[in-house]
Amino acid sequence: MFAAATTSKHYGLFRLAYDSKYLIPKHRLSIDLTYLPNQMCDFYGFNGYETEYVDAYVDSDSPEYYITRAFYKMKRDMFRFSADLQGTIKKPWYWNAGVGLLWYNVGSVDVDRLNKYTKDDDDKLPVATTLYDEYVKQGYISDDEANGGAHPYLHGGITFDTRDRQQNPRKGIHADMFLTYYAGLGDMSSFNDLKLNATWRQYISLIPQRLTFAYRLGTQLNLADESPFYLNTYINQLYMQRVIYEGLGGANSIRGIMRNRVLAEGVAFANVEFRVQVVHFRVGKENFYIGLNPFMDAGMIVQPYDEYDYAYNLLNITKSSENRMHDLHLSAGCGLKVAMNENFVLSVDWATALDKQDNGKASNLYIKMGYMF
Repeated sequence: MFAAATTSKHYGLFRLAYDSKYLIPKHRLSIDLTYLPNQMCDFYGFNGYETEYVDAYVDSDSPEYYITRAFYKMKRDMFRFSADLQGTIKKPWYWNAGVGLLWYNVGSVDVDRLNKYTKDDDDKLPVATTLYDEYVKQGYISDDEANGGAHPYLHGGITFDTRDRQQNPRKGIHADMFLTYYAGLGDMSSFNDLKLNATWRQYISLIPQRLTFAYRLGTQLNLADESPFYLNTYINQLYMQRVIYEGLGGANSIRGIMRNRVLAEGVAFANVEFRVQVVHFRVGKENFYIGLNPFMDAGMIVQPYDEYDYAYNLLNITKSSENRMHDLHLSAGCGLKVAMNENFVLSVDWATALDKQDNGKASNLYIKMGYMF
């Protein structure tokens, strides 16, 4: 599979992916080569609710707007290579092993580049300090990690899989647990860390071919040594099925909550949904259904960054006045699915955060392919 897209403001996707169960008999081989440039990547600080989010400062229609809509943004260009192999221990148990490389180029938003193709002066971004800039200035993001770096990794683990099908399963369990060891190249050689990931997905058929209850529980923990902050925004995977696995929040983890809102050394998340197939019909020889899936998502911090001295209190918004670091970040919504022959599913999810600290917008729409898990 090959995909490519880009914009004049340095946001894009370039991906070459291969996934096969046949090239190596009785093994699944997955290879991924991806480049994701993003000049306006979300950055809302560390430890979730411990960093207060103020929507008025990035809303140009607000009388309090005197910073910039880029205040909660940073530059993030990511290159990813992965090669993963899965084999059978004894069904339904499988082993997994893989190698890869994550390279990040991070930094301040390039205002000049973003303004280059903006003709209306009122729409141009002002040169202003962002939250990321202030974190670097105060030392919460060290000079060693402030510009990113290259990190080769090894990972391995086990999978338990009793699903009746890979796409849109009706019943069964899909669980995995694995370790990922990251090293650092060049100036990043001081960063070497070990992460643990565990995920449990279960699908329960309540009405055959009509109603399925599905849920997912997951966690990512830092077990040893130090990880640069940008690697903590990445949710590790045994093999790549989607383009982006970034941050808690957004279309692939906690719908309705801003991407990277829940950023810490260790996090946990949950998704619960009902998958209802409302209408079945045929067009020619093709089978279709239209479905709905009401859902609720949650995330929380389980390994916070060390407490910071927020004495500088940037514009009186950096430190939350309440001790809510370990509170749940909750969202709810409903999805519309249009499926053809079970394998092709067009998904439109609407979601809202249950706390305005997690998103200033009450309504958030995500259009993608397939179910989230």
